[in-house]
Amino acid sequence: MLHLRLITPADRTDEVVALLERTVGTAHLVVLAGAARDPEGDLVLCDVAREAADGIVTELRAQGIDRCGAISLQDTALTLSLRAEEAEREAPGDSADAVVWDELVEATHEESTLSTTYLAFLAIATMIAACGVVLDNAVLIVGAMAVGPEFGPLAGLCTAIVRRAPALAVRSLLTLVSGFAAAIALTVAFSFLMDALGLFSAAQVEAPRPNTRFIYDPDLYSLVVALLAGVAGILSLTSAKSGALVGVAISVTTVPAAANTAVAFTFADYAQARGSAEQLLLNLLGITVAGTATLLVQRLVRRGGRRSRG
Repeated sequence: MLHLRLITPADRTDEVVALLERTVGTAHLVVLAGAARDPEGDLVLCDVAREAADGIVTELRAQGIDRCGAISLQDTALTLSLRAEEAEREAPGDSADAVVWDELVEATHEESTLSTTYLAFLAIATMIAACGVVLDNAVLIVGAMAVGPEFGPLAGLCTAIVRRAPALAVRSLLTLVSGFAAAIALTVAFSFLMDALGLFSAAQVEAPRPNTRFIYDPDLYSLVVALLAGVAGILSLTSAKSGALVGVAISVTTVPAAANTAVAFTFADYAQARGSAEQLLLNLLGITVAGTATLLVQRLVRRGGRRSRG
């Protein structure tokens, strides 16, 4: 169940309450007249089955409650109530398949912000991957994949395409391009430092690397994995199963490809650098295409978030 909290102008409360009462999937409706002070109005509380939440929020926004009052929605860790169980049974569809689109837009907007923290994580992940590719160490590669934060802006781009939100699309693209450009530049500097310390060498980069060769040698399998990862990543976000994102992160070679691009460039191995850049672009494209397609399918097949009682 999700907890819905509304601030409504006093003259709009009856309209909002009527909407909640006639929509299946709602329970525990509470109205506190005059309780809100900023903005002034009534406080309306209720629990909503996830399957019904998107339809209710859409209708509330159509009524302008987000402009004249406030709409808040949050997960409840535990709800013990026979009425809540009835509401979940009444709501159409399954909670695991339900998409709350405004929640998704809000989450991807935050994750696609070009922040110092985002740049730090991406740069650190790329440097870890640089050590992995030079040492041909698969464990370091997997660790770097898990640290990388790049799926956030990728999900933001997919959401922006489906929702036709140009501002979110520009923000996501800027974060992706700027983030990888900065991470690669910093990793080039890191590689020069490691070379000066005698820890990296051209011989290591040019030597056969059976465990990490796939990073700079893209093929059709790279695209297949990227497509599958894009589907899995979006499903993990829309179903609120964020733990699955770790599995997605360690299945695609975006960060390792960026790292190998930097290392190969440092030692003037431009063939490897080009192959790694192709691998990076192929993965980013595959994830974006698959993620966007997944959101489109979810929007087409969802059975509607709202159904009237009776």
